Amino acid sequence: MTVDPATEVFEEHRPLLMGVAYRMLGRVADAEDVVQDAWLRWSADDRSGVREPRGFLVRVTTRLAIDRLRRIKARGETYVGPWLPEPYVTDFGGTVADTAERAVLADSVSLAVLVVMETLSPLERAVFVLREAFGHPYADIAAMTGRGEAAVRQLGARARRHVDERRPRYDVDPARRRALTERFLAAAAGGDLAGLMELLAPDVRLVGDSGGKARAPLRVLDGADHVGRFFVGVAGKGVPDAFVLLVELNGGPAVLVLSGGKPDTVVQLDVDEGRVRTVYVVRNPDKLAALAALR
Repeated sequence: MTVDPATEVFEEHRPLLMGVAYRMLGRVADAEDVVQDAWLRWSADDRSGVREPRGFLVRVTTRLAIDRLRRIKARGETYVGPWLPEPYVTDFGGTVADTAERAVLADSVSLAVLVVMETLSPLERAVFVLREAFGHPYADIAAMTGRGEAAVRQLGARARRHVDERRPRYDVDPARRRALTERFLAAAAGGDLAGLMELLAPDVRLVGDSGGKARAPLRVLDGADHVGRFFVGVAGKGVPDAFVLLVELNGGPAVLVLSGGKPDTVVQLDVDEGRVRTVYVVRNPDKLAALAALR
């Protein structure tokens, strides 16, 4: 079957566009909508004058994402309990060979960084994502966002400073993080409080996101004793027809718990110096629906 050239070009760049849109929005469904809108514009436009499809598509996607993020912020929606980004399947596979580049991409999509990016303005977030995650020159970002280069540089510096001041600095070594995640899973599943206490930093925090649609702490839990006892309590109650997978989400290992074959819970850890510093628990079913394909 012959593939339309416009479709072929767009599909080649779809993973990149999805990466930009998700980092901008922190919501998989919104990112998919933005990429679909970008496709509609690409397929309908006169492409004869487009010399660099990649730059053109990133520009269209970025502007669409900025517009959507502004609408989201303008609605001022209230959220029940702490908010976390929607878990996002990341599999760099063989597409990113360089270890340093992989680390940058993983860090830019981590839950910790995405939470901080929620506090940026839409334009600051766009400049931060394009510059820090994808390495675009400021001159290109200026063209993509319709701003002057000097203004874009200021936005980038302000966003970088804001993120650096608020983001936690944790160990991102994949092997160590995976090993600790496996030990944490074994201790939590077994209700082993002593085992959990060995893994949890004294000042560990648990951030649970249920959106009021599932059982999860409505406030951040602080301290190893509170966090450890929370997981012991969960183990005591159990999950009906549970099946557990270790998957890669947001650039790092995560635990996906299925109940009756449906995504029920995602748990991801930030670790440093061999201890768990932050535990993220996502239980909002709306944010887990896209993970059904992983079962």
